[in-house]
Amino acid sequence: MKIYGNKSIWFVTGSQHLYGPKTLQQVAENSTAIAAGLSESDFISAEVLAKGVVTTAAEILQVCLDANNDPDCVGLILWMHTFSPAKMWINGLKALNKPWMHLHTQFGAELPWSGIDMNYMNLNQSAHGDREFGFIGTRLRIDRKVVVGHWASEKVQGNIDQWIRAAMGWNEAQNLKVARFGDNMRQVAVTEGDKVAAQIQFGYEVNAYGLGDLAKACEAVSEDDIDTQVELYKQDYVIDADALNDPEKLELLKNEARLELGMERFMEAEGCKAFTNCFENLTGLSGLPGVATQRLMNKGYGYGGEGDWKTSAMNRIVKVMSKGREGGTSFMEDYTYHFAGTDQVLGAHMLEICPSIAAEQPRVDIQLHTIGIRKDIARLIFSGKTGPAMNITMIDMGTRFRMIVNEVDTVEAPEEMPNLPVAKALWEPRPNLEVAGAAWIHAGGAHHSVYTQGVTLDMVENFAEMAGIELVVIGADTELRSFKQELRNNAAYYHLKGAI
Repeated sequence: MKIYGNKSIWFVTGSQHLYGPKTLQQVAENSTAIAAGLSESDFISAEVLAKGVVTTAAEILQVCLDANNDPDCVGLILWMHTFSPAKMWINGLKALNKPWMHLHTQFGAELPWSGIDMNYMNLNQSAHGDREFGFIGTRLRIDRKVVVGHWASEKVQGNIDQWIRAAMGWNEAQNLKVARFGDNMRQVAVTEGDKVAAQIQFGYEVNAYGLGDLAKACEAVSEDDIDTQVELYKQDYVIDADALNDPEKLELLKNEARLELGMERFMEAEGCKAFTNCFENLTGLSGLPGVATQRLMNKGYGYGGEGDWKTSAMNRIVKVMSKGREGGTSFMEDYTYHFAGTDQVLGAHMLEICPSIAAEQPRVDIQLHTIGIRKDIARLIFSGKTGPAMNITMIDMGTRFRMIVNEVDTVEAPEEMPNLPVAKALWEPRPNLEVAGAAWIHAGGAHHSVYTQGVTLDMVENFAEMAGIELVVIGADTELRSFKQELRNNAAYYHLKGAI
């Protein structure tokens, strides 16, 4: 079974009756072979199901409606083996509410030079059949992915998988529930937003739950379950012997186990895969969860601090998109700068950095948490893996949502930071901090982000197109004057396009 389980992509081929039953039979056989080849590929993360050849407007509409009504269908790959008059596709594409990709390929990679005849030419007409189909997608103003090349090539299959993973993220967004424990940090602007607009745009629900109800769930965790959880901590992390032998410190560690299990059971009961909390709203809880939140993120839950539900939702979506790939994903904050030599950013947060990004085995440390409830809290400490990464933030512009991405390079710190009691990552923004920092601010980027080494820019771009939202990228080629003009152009475009 593929890593996404029962979730699948439908492969639908367009043709027409003009060619006769013999040609259509060959079209069907070739289509089935391509779908099977994609499904069997190690470069494709989900099952690709052959859904036959459609030759009439009625057949096209029906397969689109069937896709809409199948909860396991995440998206469609559409291909015109022969010429397929595109007016037939209008009603189907208008009705389709699942994302689709246009694969511009043909069954055979090489032309049979000495044997080519008109029968071959009439069968293998995707070169212009796909162009006819492409027109109707553009005429209907549908954003979609177009992948060009032979279906069996590793590069093409890799590009297909980029889109498949984005479609899995979009499917997750349609079904996601975000639990808010407490409100946003008081007086903070960027973590606010229109939850109704977000549900209209992305599909996910954002709902508040009483801290008292969460506290009851945590208090209901048995001592036996807590002890079992602590044993897992011993296996997974480096824990100093004094912490395990000191009754007070051990109790603080056990408290994280209580919080982790209580929060997870509460969210599972409510069907939530992402959550927020806030250090200013902890009534009934023992303090701000440290190890507990870090482990829940590592299990795949989305998280955003200080009530940042947009980051929490995006965190979960990116984790789904990156499933099975190298590289982790975490809640993150641009915390402080190193303005010397090559300018660098030290990213961290109070406690809540996901160990999926760790370069070494995390260490449990118990330190005083000085913001909100002042008390000792157990947390995981580590440094982020080196290599390329991205910071992704989602902001509410009032009339639309904007996703901002900064490509970065995570590096090793030149010195140890023995007095910093939190997990961290040190990175160099592309093209540099001077340009990237200014561009981020001009775009309205938040101080919170989803930091990831698990997805590609192509996946993020595919997701943004599926969501119909603005995407701006700060990368190696970014120049500030043109970036500011891009923001102005985007404002005009989305105004004309219409807001939600």
